[in-house]
Amino acid sequence: MAAGCAAPCGGHGARWALPLRPPLCLACAVETLGDGRSSLVRKKHVLTRLRDALAWQALPVVQLLAPEEGVCGHLIGTLFGMLHTVEDSGALGLFIEVLVRLVVELKSEQYLRCILDESQKELCKATTMRGSLPTFTLLGKLADAIPGFADILVVEHSNLVDHLLVGLTYPNESIKAAVCYLYGKLYSSPVGTEQLSAHFKERLSGLFLNTLGCAQTKELQFNCLGLLKELLKSDHFVSILMNNSKTEEESENPDFLEGENPLPLILKKLLLTRDEMLKAASSQCMAAVLVHSHSRYAPAFIHADVPEFLFECLLCNSEILIWSVYCCLLLLTEERLFFSKCHTVYGIESLVRSLHDVLQLNNVELHKQGLLLFTEILKRQPVEIKLFTNRGICIEAIDVLMETVNYPVLEVVVEAMRAVAAFLRKDHLSSPPVPYEELQRLLEAVLKRCADFFPPQSSKRHSGDLLFSVSQSHPGNRNLSRVPQRQGQFLLNALESFRNACRLAVDFQSDPMAQENAFTAPSSESKDTLSNFSEFLLRICDNLCIPMVMNYLERAVSPSVMEVFISTLNTLFTVVPNMRNKFSKKLASSSFIRLTLELKARFCSVQSNPALNQACSSFLCSLCLSLYSATEKARTSSQEEQEMSELLQKGLPQLNYTIAESLLLLAETPEPFSLDQSLCSHQRCFILLLYFAYSLGDRFVPEAELFLAIRNFLLSAQDHGDCPPPYILRAALYILAVCQDKGKALDLRSLCTIRRILDNFPDLSLVYVHCPLLLKFFLRYPELMGRFGHQVLQLWFSWGDCRQAETEEAGLGTSDQLNSANPLLPILKSNSSILLILLDLVCSSSVEVAWKVLMTLRTFLERNEDVLVCDLLRSQFLHILQQLLVKSSSASLQANRNLPVLLSLLFLVQLRSKGVRELDSTDFKLLHQVSNLCGKCRPRDTDLLQPSLNFLYWSLHQTTPCSQQRAVAVLLSNVSLLELLQKVLECTWLRSPPSEPACLSSDDALLCSGWLLVASLLLYQHHYNTEVHQTLSIDLTKVLNAVIFRKKQPILLLVSIMQFLRAILRQNFSSSLLVIVGQNTAQDATQPQPSSLQDAALHPLAMQQVFSLVVSLQNLLVHVQLQKDLLLSQAVVACLETLVEYLYVKNQDVALHVASQPWHRFLLFTLLNGGQKSLLQPEVLRLMTLFLRYQSSNIISQKEISQTLQEAAEANLAELPEATSHALHLFLSQIQSSHCQVEPVQSGTVQTLLERLLGQRSTCVKHQDIVCLGSVAVSLSHIGD
Repeated sequence: MAAGCAAPCGGHGARWALPLRPPLCLACAVETLGDGRSSLVRKKHVLTRLRDALAWQALPVVQLLAPEEGVCGHLIGTLFGMLHTVEDSGALGLFIEVLVRLVVELKSEQYLRCILDESQKELCKATTMRGSLPTFTLLGKLADAIPGFADILVVEHSNLVDHLLVGLTYPNESIKAAVCYLYGKLYSSPVGTEQLSAHFKERLSGLFLNTLGCAQTKELQFNCLGLLKELLKSDHFVSILMNNSKTEEESENPDFLEGENPLPLILKKLLLTRDEMLKAASSQCMAAVLVHSHSRYAPAFIHADVPEFLFECLLCNSEILIWSVYCCLLLLTEERLFFSKCHTVYGIESLVRSLHDVLQLNNVELHKQGLLLFTEILKRQPVEIKLFTNRGICIEAIDVLMETVNYPVLEVVVEAMRAVAAFLRKDHLSSPPVPYEELQRLLEAVLKRCADFFPPQSSKRHSGDLLFSVSQSHPGNRNLSRVPQRQGQFLLNALESFRNACRLAVDFQSDPMAQENAFTAPSSESKDTLSNFSEFLLRICDNLCIPMVMNYLERAVSPSVMEVFISTLNTLFTVVPNMRNKFSKKLASSSFIRLTLELKARFCSVQSNPALNQACSSFLCSLCLSLYSATEKARTSSQEEQEMSELLQKGLPQLNYTIAESLLLLAETPEPFSLDQSLCSHQRCFILLLYFAYSLGDRFVPEAELFLAIRNFLLSAQDHGDCPPPYILRAALYILAVCQDKGKALDLRSLCTIRRILDNFPDLSLVYVHCPLLLKFFLRYPELMGRFGHQVLQLWFSWGDCRQAETEEAGLGTSDQLNSANPLLPILKSNSSILLILLDLVCSSSVEVAWKVLMTLRTFLERNEDVLVCDLLRSQFLHILQQLLVKSSSASLQANRNLPVLLSLLFLVQLRSKGVRELDSTDFKLLHQVSNLCGKCRPRDTDLLQPSLNFLYWSLHQTTPCSQQRAVAVLLSNVSLLELLQKVLECTWLRSPPSEPACLSSDDALLCSGWLLVASLLLYQHHYNTEVHQTLSIDLTKVLNAVIFRKKQPILLLVSIMQFLRAILRQNFSSSLLVIVGQNTAQDATQPQPSSLQDAALHPLAMQQVFSLVVSLQNLLVHVQLQKDLLLSQAVVACLETLVEYLYVKNQDVALHVASQPWHRFLLFTLLNGGQKSLLQPEVLRLMTLFLRYQSSNIISQKEISQTLQEAAEANLAELPEATSHALHLFLSQIQSSHCQVEPVQSGTVQTLLERLLGQRSTCVKHQDIVCLGSVAVSLSHIGD
């Protein structure tokens, strides 16, 4: 019969036809299989068609066969029988496949039982075990395909199991493989596991382990491992396989383990094969054992050195094997023996390189698992066993961590950050040299990667404001609703890494080998040092860590994140000790005290979040102690610091109140006789926190409310009889002073309370804070200033900057800047009675304090000309000066640094006097004291002599003629003063010219004052004919040469010498005070020559000197025109006027000759063309006046006179400078007195201008006559007259 045809065959009918191409008659197929005469090839063809029908058209086949039980039974029996008659392995496989598919599709237990019965019969009658292989294979396939088949087998045909045991003993690995496969299916069923439990323990376990250990073919190995995996799901079977009934002593014996525990050795043996799938299955079996109890089973694997082979397996490309090994090793890390046997030290290199390789694969789960294993090893590695034995592996580990931190998948980055946190341990990095630079790059990568997930917000608020806004406006943020949970965890991991890095830096501080790179050459400098690493930590915390957390606070607040962050900041205090004070100030000024208090109030009340509470309390304690040492350097007491530390450590953990609650707490009074000091401790802790916050500008409590709370605290303390320690009272007073402007003035009761509390302290410095507001607070209230003003001001100057007053004058211009630099100045202006206290400090305080007081007074007088305190100050200065002169010798005077300041201040007070005034007794006493002081000095004592000579010069010029006459007598009677002036003048010829001609040194300034004072004494001695007790000698040639040649002399010195020259010229070189040396006395008088006769007439001047002097003065005027120096121009013109006047007295012809030199006209044109072409220039007007006086018509013509009158008539006389008005008046008066040939109209113009000038002079405001040029006092009238 044909196996398949286009039409039904054999009369079976169309219903047996299956819709295949070509069609298949199912009945024919059954008959063909049962026909013993059909060939095997034909039967295989039919089976192939039948298999395809069951695969693609199973429903028609089932519909045909299901009603025909006889046909089904016949077909199944036929197929089963053929399994034991056909030896072709390919046909056997086809028979088994069709039989299994058929039974599965029919879904009838009777056919299963039929097969089981036939299998039982076949196994019993089999003469050799080789013939049982198809049966075992069929049963295994059925058990795999039909879920309930294994249960039926073990329950209803349990005797089949005995045949399985026999199969395992048969020396054929194919049979063993089929048996193990069937066993695996049986033990995968819960019923089978229960039914065969005793069977395994009593008969199968040993035989199975032996089979697994001796397996050679991969089929048997894989099937054994499959059975083993099913067995390892049961803790009972694991216990049997691992032989866990040994004693504890036996467990510690590796030899016993190797002899009695074959499973670890068998699995280790499989790790040595080349098949990566076997290795993966072996490691999975190990993991399946360890899952049940790592403490019971891990030692067996560890003692068998299995971890070493597992680490070796990591150097492969199989993701399944690497994953399996990672899982197994991860379970082994939970056993201490895994680390103590140094397996991690052996395998860490393989693990690091494996991590590097798997990062090239696109398997996120594998990356995470590897990092998790790495993290656990880093965490659990014992401190005493170094994990990284050489620096190279450590660097490779850092590179891997860098690569994973920058990985694009966030889940991998989270695991990487955990690994970084575990990696940053001293024992992991203690092998010298420590790779600090690599660690810096790693940490920077961690924080930058974290910062990428928290972009900055637009708001710029303090940290306390951020927390307040999150807690008040967004209550849902308690559960991180606005920020995904994983981002909060991400930040937490990054902060833990940074905290561990900070702890690492602190740990290395005690390790000399870790301070710097030990392998750096002696002549080179390494950047790879602990110091640079520590500074990097502080810098990156400021630049990245803190801003990142602040951005996070804008979205949510997590206690765990803030606990790590705050503890990290606390650790940073000890990372860079020399930067601790600066770091603490920056934190306090950035509202971190407020932030920490808000965290405690929100998360740490009612005993919640103890870790956060402890971190915040420790941070606040460290911050306060650091700020204390930074701000109280001059007073830091170890005992006070210890008391403060104990108070903070005791009180801060319980200080978990809101700001409003804490303010109310300050006003509470403890119960009488109460032993509970918690209230007092909380109050004092809060005051300290407020003090340090406010001292750094973080005023997070409204000043008015705080002022009232502190006042109530002091009142409560006084009423309770409690005297706060100095550091608490210091803080309270500071807060009162800071908040005073926003609060009401203290009443009398409060002031009395403060006074009584302060009276309890022997020294006010114990509670003093060097703060302008505190100074203002004490000086604001008369009750406090009268009792403590002297002490407070002395403390103020004792603690102040020594150079403060000097920098004020040099670097500050505006009054606001000045007041900020020296806050005492506005207080002095508002309360001048404080000056008495300051003057008393000059006498009673140290030299240092007195100097600062004097500098402050000088600045005050320079900047506040409207304050009338001169009379008060003069009398006090006289008293102070008398004390200094009585107590000091000549040598000590020169070493006294306060005396120059006092003298400068004395001159400044005198300079404040407007106009001319009568000298009183105090002035004359001061004049006497100062002149005596000058007599005790040497010319090099410029700091003493300069202000002294300025004072003497002022006393001669700014007084009435009567007082002036007495002052001249006082000075000329002082021989030592005149001797000093003689030495000062002689120093002029010894000076070396400076590099810059315009530069006026202190020595040159003293010379200027000396020449000006001598010129004034010459003038007034001659005027009042005062008695002289000591003469001065001057070399006239040197004086003339100083003016003629001008060797890089400062302008002011030249002006001063010209003033002296004017004085002796006006007295015709005949003064009882002056002796002139160097005169031309060697000329032959018997045969006079024309030139000698002129020289004799001009004696002691020579004609040549006169012409040289005139030329020099002309050149100076040209120089003046270029330099625009009015003082020098006035001095030159005045000197020229005096010289011509002297010549006119001595020899009129010479005088007229000098006055009519044609060069004078050229000089006028030069002056007029130098910039201002106006004739109304003081030097031009005075020169024209001079030429008119001596009728030099060739120099000035009628035309110039007319032009000058016309320009003067058109000018606004009120706007002319004083020097120009004075010169114009002299010019007009000279026109009237010299009877120049002017027209009547011009005469009227002259008269009108004179009248206008006289009216203008009577109404114009007189300017200060004495001015200070550099440090030299100069009288403008003295120079220009």
